[in-house]
Amino acid sequence: MKIKYWLMISYLIVMVLPVMTLYFLYISIHSYHEKQDITEFMEFSNRLKEMEPILEKPSLYSYQTVERYEKQLAPYASDKLKINLYMPDGRMLYSTLDDPSIYRYIQYNVDKLYKDLNSILKKHRTYSFKKPVFHGETIIGIYEVVVSRDEWIDGVNHRTTKLIGLMIGFFIILYTIVVIMLNRKLNKPLTMLQLQMSSFAKGERPQLSIRQKNDEIGELIAHFNRMKAKIQQTQLELKSQQKEKEYIVASLSHDLKTPLTVIQAYSEALLDESKLSNTERSEYKTIVFEKLRYMKQMLDDLTIYTTLQTSEEKTEFVEVDGEEFFDMLLSGYEESCSKKDIQLVVEKSVSAAYEVNVNQCIRIVDNIMGNAIRHTMNGEKIWLAVYSSESQLPQWIFKPFKQHLDHWRKGGTIIIIQNIGEAIPLARQDELFEPFKQVEAARGQGGSSGLGLSIAKMLIEKHEGKIHLWSQEGCGTLVACWIKEKVV
Repeated sequence: MKIKYWLMISYLIVMVLPVMTLYFLYISIHSYHEKQDITEFMEFSNRLKEMEPILEKPSLYSYQTVERYEKQLAPYASDKLKINLYMPDGRMLYSTLDDPSIYRYIQYNVDKLYKDLNSILKKHRTYSFKKPVFHGETIIGIYEVVVSRDEWIDGVNHRTTKLIGLMIGFFIILYTIVVIMLNRKLNKPLTMLQLQMSSFAKGERPQLSIRQKNDEIGELIAHFNRMKAKIQQTQLELKSQQKEKEYIVASLSHDLKTPLTVIQAYSEALLDESKLSNTERSEYKTIVFEKLRYMKQMLDDLTIYTTLQTSEEKTEFVEVDGEEFFDMLLSGYEESCSKKDIQLVVEKSVSAAYEVNVNQCIRIVDNIMGNAIRHTMNGEKIWLAVYSSESQLPQWIFKPFKQHLDHWRKGGTIIIIQNIGEAIPLARQDELFEPFKQVEAARGQGGSSGLGLSIAKMLIEKHEGKIHLWSQEGCGTLVACWIKEKVV
């Protein structure tokens, strides 16, 4: 449950439950009081019936001695029951609880005396009853019976104390429950999350496990876990990049050392031209320039690779027609192949439009074709082709790769570079797309920089495409690049 809803419900319960509890307690006490009132009223009425024959005697309402009054009324009077006798004019004849010497024959207010005659009056502390006494049709006196409600008052005080105690206990229990629930719902998970954050900030691995719930705290914990995972992933990537940079520097130093040594040796030989023939000087100069060209290519590749890794700029794409674009993209490799007496087969079957970065596509094909030419023996064959999604694959595709390639290319156009040559071990095929991973055993001997396929992979992924390599003994190697077709 969301915390805001939980708090709203909790506040409602905290406000309503005490009121309901107080109301039910009040109802129960009020019901008890009503029952007690009926009981007391019946007891008082019964006592009045018992005393009426005595109190209505005419002889009581003539002047008598206190002793005679006490003799007649003492059996009925007590410290809780008071009997007052009055003359019709308001003078008190006798009172069972008052000192006769003080209150006897005092004149009382007649209006008050005659008020509420023949009615049982219930007050907070007493029940009272006044009734006139007649001799014939003449009032000869009035008697008043007053009973104190000590038991009822004690009961009220006891129940009030009990009610207050119950309410205090209820509030303590309710407050304890709310505190426990708040601690479980808010304090505990927030404290655990704070410890997790502190441990993570110090680089320690938190040992505490947080139980994720479906509320705001749970969302905060989930967000923290995602952030932590992302930061950890970033840290791993930074470590990997750092190792990769160290590896690149070491590899670059190694690969540049050999051509530099060759350049130094041949340059020193060229300085003493008297010992060299014209043919040797020409050959030495060609070797020096070839090594310089190789070093320049390696540095160019390194520059491109570093730029692709660090650049955050969005690649700009232009819409091109497939026929014209791939005519241009697949051309220009005949001369490089003819130098090694390699037969180049170029095919194209496209009809779609594409959004590409032209220079990056040229770089992709250049890098892959450069590797293919370098690893193809003289007199062998290279196939360079492009096929859209609706075109069937050609028959010259090596049979072990054809089914996999047909499934892999679904939904897009593929550029295929296939050559006959030495097979690449399966364990090393994925490594070739990593920087400075090469098949040849010797490095720095005028081959590639080791970054060509890495650059091709990074560039094709910028086109939201993919690249894959298949190689098998007895066939050769096939590299395919997949690019999406523009939906018309």
